[in-house]
Amino acid sequence: MSEIARLEALEILDSRGNPTLAVTATLSNGVQATAKVPSGASTGKREAVELRDGDKRRYDGKGVLRAKSHVETEILNWVRGLDANNQAALDKTMCELDGTPNKARLGANAILGVSLAVARASAADRGLPLYASLGDLSANLIPAPWFNVLNGGRHADNSVDFQEFMISPVGAPRYSDGLRAAAETFHALKSVLHKKGLNTAVGDEGGFAPQLKSNEEPIELILEAIHKAGYKPGKDVVLVLDPATSELFEDGEYVFAKSGKNRMSPAQMIEFWSGLLDQYPEIWALEDGVAEDDRTGWQRLTRMLGDRIQLVGDDNFVTNPSIFKQGIKDGIANAILIKLNQIGTVTETLECIQIARANGYGAVISHRSGETDDTSIADLAVAAGMGQIKTGSTSRGERIAKYNRFLEIEQELGSKARYAGSSVYERWQAVKA
Repeated sequence: MSEIARLEALEILDSRGNPTLAVTATLSNGVQATAKVPSGASTGKREAVELRDGDKRRYDGKGVLRAKSHVETEILNWVRGLDANNQAALDKTMCELDGTPNKARLGANAILGVSLAVARASAADRGLPLYASLGDLSANLIPAPWFNVLNGGRHADNSVDFQEFMISPVGAPRYSDGLRAAAETFHALKSVLHKKGLNTAVGDEGGFAPQLKSNEEPIELILEAIHKAGYKPGKDVVLVLDPATSELFEDGEYVFAKSGKNRMSPAQMIEFWSGLLDQYPEIWALEDGVAEDDRTGWQRLTRMLGDRIQLVGDDNFVTNPSIFKQGIKDGIANAILIKLNQIGTVTETLECIQIARANGYGAVISHRSGETDDTSIADLAVAAGMGQIKTGSTSRGERIAKYNRFLEIEQELGSKARYAGSSVYERWQAVKA
C-alpha cells in the first residue's frame, strides 16, 4: 500500500492574476504529484465554497493562505497514512472532516487540491496516465471540445449580454483534425473582425471580445468565419451558446443591461431561444438557457426544446450529485456541465458523471474562467468517456495546455484512440430529426 506521507501547498496565481492553490502530495515511497486548483467568475449560488482570506491588505482579500494552512495542518493530520489508491476513502474523510454541506470550513479549494494531487500521485505510483487511472485501461474516447471564440457577459467588457459563443468541430475524423479546424476557424474569425474594424483583444477564456450591435451578431460573425475557414456550419463545425442567464436574472425577469435592451419574462426568454434555433439550426447546445433559480422556466425550457437541442445545466446543478438527482426528477435539462471545483472532490465529480450516464443525460467536462496550466480535466474527460469538454479558445496558454494534452493522449493511444466528434454529430442529427 502506498500511503499519503506529506502534503504541501503553495499560493500561486490563476489566469486572471488572482491567488489559488497548488497542492503537492508525497507518498510513502517518495512518489510526488502536484495539482493546481481553478476558480470561477460566473458561479452558481450552491457551488462548493472557495476559502479566501478576506485580508484587504493582500490581493484585495482574495488570498488563500488559510486554505494553504488547512492543507498542511488539519487535512494532513487526518489523511496521513491513508491508502493513496483509495480515492473514495480519502475524499470521504476530507468531507467528514470539513463537516459542512458546501466545504465552507476547510475550503473547496483546499479539499480539491488534495483530492486531485493524490489522484495524480496514485496514477504515477501505478505507472498509469491519469485518464487510465481514473477510468480504466479501455478509456480511449477523446472528447469533442467546445471552443469559446467570442466572449460577452462577465467575461468581457463589451456590449454583449451573453457570456460565451462557442464552436465544436464535430465533423472531424480525429481529434487532431478537429483541433486544426477550430484553430483555423478562430484565425478566420480574427480576420473577419479585423476586416470589419472590430477589436480582436480577447477575454478571460481566450475568445474575442469586440463591441457588437446585438446578442445575435456574434453568431453571424462565427458562421462567416466557419465558411471563410473552408468548413460547413452545422456539419463540420456546430455552435454552442452559454448565455449565463443567472447573471441576467433580476426580480423574476431577464435584464439585458449591457446591450441596452429591455427585460424579458421567463416565457419570453424561452420563446427567444426557440426563435433563435429556428433562425440558426447550426446551434447544437445551449448551456444555462434560463437561470438557476428559475425552476419553472427550466422545466418549460426542457419540455419545449429538449427534443431539439442539448440543454446543459450548470449553475442549477453545480456538479452536486444530490442536487443533480433532484433536477432529473424535476425534468430539468438533458445534460450537465461537470466542474471539479463546483463540488470539490474527484469522487463526487465521477459520481455525478455516473448519474448522468445512468439517466441518459449528456455530460460536458468544463474548465473555469480562472484557470491554471493544470491539465487534469483533459484526462478526466477521457477517463469518463462522455465525449464533450469545454475549456476555452485556441489562445491563452492555460487553455492550450488542455488541448495539447489531448494531442499527447491521442498519440499515446495510437490506433485505439477514438474521437467523439462523429457520435456527437450523429446524436445532434437524431435529436433534430
